[in-house]
Amino acid sequence: MSRFDGKTAVITGASSGIGASCARKFVAEGARVVVAARSAEPLQRLVDELGADVAHAVPTDVSRLDACERLVEEAMSRFETIDILVNNAGHNWRGPFEELPMDSMVQMLDVNLRGPMMLTKLVLPYMRARDTGTIVNVASIAGRLPLDGEAIYSATKFALRIFSFAVAEELRNTKVRISVVSPGPVETNFLLDESIIEAVPPLVFSQPMSTADEIADLVLASACDGARERTKPVFGAKMATLGYLVPGLRKIMVPFYERKGEREKKKYIARHSR
Repeated sequence: MSRFDGKTAVITGASSGIGASCARKFVAEGARVVVAARSAEPLQRLVDELGADVAHAVPTDVSRLDACERLVEEAMSRFETIDILVNNAGHNWRGPFEELPMDSMVQMLDVNLRGPMMLTKLVLPYMRARDTGTIVNVASIAGRLPLDGEAIYSATKFALRIFSFAVAEELRNTKVRISVVSPGPVETNFLLDESIIEAVPPLVFSQPMSTADEIADLVLASACDGARERTKPVFGAKMATLGYLVPGLRKIMVPFYERKGEREKKKYIARHSR
């Protein structure tokens, strides 16, 4: 018997990368999935790949309350239950805070934080009614350490972790669980698209690169056992937390990791420009 037989998972940011990988893995383990993202075409291709009997696409802008409400309503109408919610949709705009366009700042706040909050609030009544369910929020190691050039992104991921932990405490006497998955750099277009890679801080490249499948594995494990948080790479997460807790140590650590990251970034660009 598979881990998710008969379960329904709603997955945001599912048009590519971690979200699409989660959808494939959930279906492979017996679940039905409702996949959401702003772009309809890649969602439909994913449904065609997985099969309309186990997958349903709902184009969704998670920054809008009406779109989030429609997503939950369609999931309930199509599969009659929501057992798992994966808040994976994310947005980033890199660069100095003073140069950040105001609309990009608002979009990061809406997609990375407000969207997961709204969807969590919308699905909780269904989960509480059955006293079962798991919400997995995809945060980031960037939410553990102030990151130059990613002030708003880091802030949203920090806030998403704390929100998750706080609501999990409120639900401690129920069988509804909230987990956090905090990856470091992941080899997807979210990080490595040619149009944005130059703006990615060297510090990001100082950590081992994970694949979308590896992070999806953490999401599925969390959906299964409701663990408080999973991170990858584990050492990178510990160093980020240490740097946050001991600012003096961060001043020593960051220049070393920036030099290492700059070397790795140049190697990566050289490999992928051939």
